[in-house]
Amino acid sequence: MTIDPKTIPVPQLHGYLLGAIGPRPIAFASTVDSNGNVNLSPFSFFNVFSANPPIMIFSPARRGRDNTTKHTYENVKDVKEVVINVVNHSIVEQMSLSSTEYGKGVNEFVKAGLTPIDSECVKPPRVKESPVQFECVVNDVVELGQNGGAGNLVICEVVRIHIDEAILDESGRIDQLKIDLVGRMGGNWYVHASEKSMFEVAKPLSTLGIGIDNIPAFIRNSTVLTGNELGKLGNIEQIPNETDVNDFKLTELSELFIELEEQPAELEQSLYNKAKTYLENNQVEQAWMTLLSYND
Repeated sequence: MTIDPKTIPVPQLHGYLLGAIGPRPIAFASTVDSNGNVNLSPFSFFNVFSANPPIMIFSPARRGRDNTTKHTYENVKDVKEVVINVVNHSIVEQMSLSSTEYGKGVNEFVKAGLTPIDSECVKPPRVKESPVQFECVVNDVVELGQNGGAGNLVICEVVRIHIDEAILDESGRIDQLKIDLVGRMGGNWYVHASEKSMFEVAKPLSTLGIGIDNIPAFIRNSTVLTGNELGKLGNIEQIPNETDVNDFKLTELSELFIELEEQPAELEQSLYNKAKTYLENNQVEQAWMTLLSYND
């Protein structure tokens, strides 16, 4: 299916965008108007875009049904300050409740049962229950359109960060398991960044991988290995040499070669399965030597 965004209704387009782009982090934004009235509302059109200076952007879009603007948008135009509070699993239901379309002047801290605490540099209060709170000044608000569904980019510069020490690891970094974040998906769906759902992928920052294009054709064109598995193989800096492969074959694979000596198809399949197991355990060099041993 191919879609021209200009040919479908905005609500349908909105659904496709939110269903495909996720998980999205949530900016739980607290703001005040010129009279000091507090507003608290979540936005999943949000991310961090710079570290120097520290810049975050979120977008309180115009309502699609009637083209009205959000109180948060009106507040940051009035008082150019905001606190972006991080949402974890322990406050996700309260965060969702705060997104109710309450009237102007209604304090969502009270409605959602959350605790406001004073900020150090800006007027809006912080959410005490949030594990990380970013006090920000609003550098600019970029209006992307005047019709329903149009975004308004609130460009925020972080001036103070508050972190609950309980979410830090031994080295003082934020522990991704302890912070227990949630993300927004399409419709009513969220994702919980729990231990079962998270995994690590080594960043190729200090190494120069050979790339999938330099993997020998008999491995690269295999119907057994997935694209992810080929990606792991392509992240190695140098293909193991023949001596190392032979040593590995004699010490780790000899029984398999003896057992299936007269059954080449079964031997090949067994070696690929063994290599896949190595890759699942991030033992990339062992996977390489297992695959190369068949072509020895």
